[in-house]
Amino acid sequence: MSGHDDRGPRYEPAPGVGKLLLWIAVFALAAVVVVLGGVYFT
Repeated sequence: MSGHDDRGPRYEPAPGVGKLLLWIAVFALAAVVVVLGGVYFT
């Protein structure tokens, strides 16, 4: 057996990619909250 499943996926994402996506998600969520809040309060 080759045991290629020991370390999960064969590719290694670049360090910081997950954090970058997390920040993008946070900013997108904040933008949605601001837009919805502006619509709600007007």
